[in-house]
This record gives sequence, structure tokens and C-alpha cells, in this order.
Amino acid sequence: MSDPLYRRVIVKLSGEALTGEQGFGIEQAIVDRLAADLVAAAKLDVELGVVMGGGNIFRGVEVSARGVDRPVGDTMGMLATVMNCLVLEAAIERAGREARTLSALAMPSVCETYNRKRAQKNLGKGRIVLLAAGTGNPFFTTDTTAVLRAAELDCQAVLKATNVDGVYTADPKKDPKAKRYDKLSHQEALEKDLKVMDSTAFALARENHMPIIVFSIADKGAIEAVLRGKGRSTVIG
Repeated sequence: MSDPLYRRVIVKLSGEALTGEQGFGIEQAIVDRLAADLVAAAKLDVELGVVMGGGNIFRGVEVSARGVDRPVGDTMGMLATVMNCLVLEAAIERAGREARTLSALAMPSVCETYNRKRAQKNLGKGRIVLLAAGTGNPFFTTDTTAVLRAAELDCQAVLKATNVDGVYTADPKKDPKAKRYDKLSHQEALEKDLKVMDSTAFALARENHMPIIVFSIADKGAIEAVLRGKGRSTVIG
């Protein structure tokens, strides 16, 4: 078996990754499978941070469109990411690995508050660190959070989990002629206005020379495969 390409990474998981076929909420079987995948990846001696979205529970942008102030809506979305991290933390620990949820919003009765040194200390101890509540500020996506935390924590890459096996010229589920990119530069991703991540995330990754690997989370062992340079993905960097 090949050695992992990276020794410290951020895995970006959308909230929708937890829903299964129901399309909303949390499906425990999916959570347990993702936890097992993360534990298997950590056993490669790879330090893992995980940035969670919250769209399976709440979308601040959608609520804001119905009249709630955007900062309020985004804060509610951050709380959804905390719930997702807590359920994933419990599943990881059941799977035999220590995990810690660190929230950018202070809620000490629920979980620890994020700071760089605390996160690095936990990573160094082999714990899977779940990074909740985005940046702690409105108007920033969890994609941007993933790149920001990767840069702060001296990570070598961001692993962006999606429902398709890379970045395509069009939606492969709608256009059978869509072609997958094997590799793109950050600038190309910005110029092509690719929707796999927002432009702020791409720009921040470019400034910090941070590679982003886009892959499908659908198959068991997908995270470990990406770390070993196996399987299908698109490398943006």
C-alpha cells in the first residue's frame, strides 16, 4: 500500500453528506460510515481536521431571503454545524478514535472554543478535530472556513468531499457529455467560475498555495483513497 501523500489535512464535509436518501436531517448509518472512514484515514498517521456544513438542518441564506437579517440567518446556520459536529464526534469515538469539537462561537457548556493552539495540540495528539461554526462570522461560507483553517493549522491540503468524483465542465448528472478535469490551477477555477467552492475560498487557497482535492464521498474508504493518491478526483492547485 502506498504511503499517504499528506500528513495533515482538512476534510470539508457538507451537511448534506449526513442525510442519506432522505435529503434532510441526520441519518445515523451515514454518520457511522463517515466516522469509520475518518478513523481509517487517521490510522495512516494522518492528522485530520474536519469542517462541517449545516445545510442538512438549516441554511442561513435561504432564511435571509425570507426576511431574516443575513447575520442572524448565518449565525443560525453556524449552530447547525455545531450539531453536526457533535453527532459526528460521538460516532468517531464509538469507532475507537478520540475526537474534539472546537467551535468558533463560544459555547463552553457544549464544546471547547476554537483557537489555533488548541486545535494544533489536539491534532498533534492524534485526535480528529471537528471545526464547528464556520469562521464565527456571517457572510463567510464553510468552504472558505476550510481553506482558512487549513492555512492556520499548517495543513498540506483541503479534501473537498462532494457527491461527484471531481470537477466537471458541467453537471455530469444532467449533461452526459460533461468532462472531468484531472487538474486545474486556482486561477483557472476562479476564471471558469466553478461552483464547487466559492470564489473567496479559491482566492484564499491561491494566496496560500493550498491544494484542494475534490472527490466523491459516496464510496466507503474514499478519504483514505484520496490520501493515498488513488481513485478519481480533481486536484486544484
